[in-house]
Amino acid sequence: MALGDERLNKRAKVLMERLSAKPTAGIPMACRGWGETVGAYRFLGNDEVDWQAILAPHWERTRSRMRAHPVVLCLQDTTELDFNGQGIAGLGRLNYEARRGMYLHPTYAVTPEREPLGVLDAWMWAREDVDEPGERTSIKESARWPEGYERVAELATGMATTRLVYVADREADLMEMMLRAQTLGTPADWLVRAKHNRCLPEGAKLWSHTCAGEPLGEIVFTMGSRHGQKAREVRQQLWARRVSLPAGKAGTVSATCIVAREIGAPAGTKPVEWRLLTNREAATAADVVELIDWYRARWEIETFFHVLKNGCRIEALQLSAIERLERALALFMVVAWRIAHLMRTGRTCPELDATLFFDPDEIRGAYLLTKKKPPATPPTINEVLRLIATLGGFLARKGDGEPGVKTIWLGLQRVMDAAATIQALRDEAA
Repeated sequence: MALGDERLNKRAKVLMERLSAKPTAGIPMACRGWGETVGAYRFLGNDEVDWQAILAPHWERTRSRMRAHPVVLCLQDTTELDFNGQGIAGLGRLNYEARRGMYLHPTYAVTPEREPLGVLDAWMWAREDVDEPGERTSIKESARWPEGYERVAELATGMATTRLVYVADREADLMEMMLRAQTLGTPADWLVRAKHNRCLPEGAKLWSHTCAGEPLGEIVFTMGSRHGQKAREVRQQLWARRVSLPAGKAGTVSATCIVAREIGAPAGTKPVEWRLLTNREAATAADVVELIDWYRARWEIETFFHVLKNGCRIEALQLSAIERLERALALFMVVAWRIAHLMRTGRTCPELDATLFFDPDEIRGAYLLTKKKPPATPPTINEVLRLIATLGGFLARKGDGEPGVKTIWLGLQRVMDAAATIQALRDEAA
């Protein structure tokens, strides 16, 4: 890190290691001793430390990882952080005045295969306390989406062999963003879920116009469990049409509208229907399926938020000011990415050598705690991750599939403790 002082650099590295080892613990529990705890709070309270400087090395490493892929999806979304009941200076209202907190809007880079590459960018802010909250605040917040595209587009100009795709949900269905992309020459593609059933120049409505005629084809996939619903198979019919979206005095924006509509949904279940807008052409069913797969990858940023809130427990941080929260969030965003990356790598590249990701003492600790005999040859990342996850509650039965982020981050805490004990015993014997 380059925080302007070698002592600050060292403190940031130590704090990152401690939080990575115990993401669900509070800062005092993650630190080793009172002196280290005091140093951590002093670091987070240092006005000379910029949270962006904390993230700068991670941003650079993320860009480096991106250059190894032909296509990278740049996912954007906003999540609210609720610190209600804590006397933290600088917080603002959330959806109503009594709830106090702040907002986080990151750009999260993943491959089309959903491998998390890291955090690219972030905004953090609290709503202003005004007597009549209204348009002024909403306009300020909606600006994050076109600004986010501009930053992705700027990054794309320096990546000649990597195509960047800006992916976002309904909140990004803004003509301002699409116009800005078209004006810039669309250096990065964009793909957003449509929120507005716009009137087209010929008088038709966007969604009915797109679905006129026979579908291009079908797609079948398994939708994972979410929002209290069990995982199930989804079959959708697909339509796509190139359209000119009216943009007022600016003319029109050329886009492709895609409609994916579920057929044969189980009784009592709301059919899954997605309406997407993109600058890309989609002349064939294969083109449409690819774009839908890219949109479905947007769920990875929800996983990232899940780890931040429930794994790292950032809403339980007891810090006195929003500036301190920002510095802590910068550290925890890297921790959350690491946990998500481990989970995905264990699934997509299970045969990789575990020593590429774990210290030998961490691997040994995983085998000791699970009372398993270490193999004669170096274990794979999938083997070690499954051991770690069992320490976090994963049952590892034949029908259980692969472990999720929750069991991994819980198991990691026990493994890190075991590794620290192994190191201490070795030092004492030396």
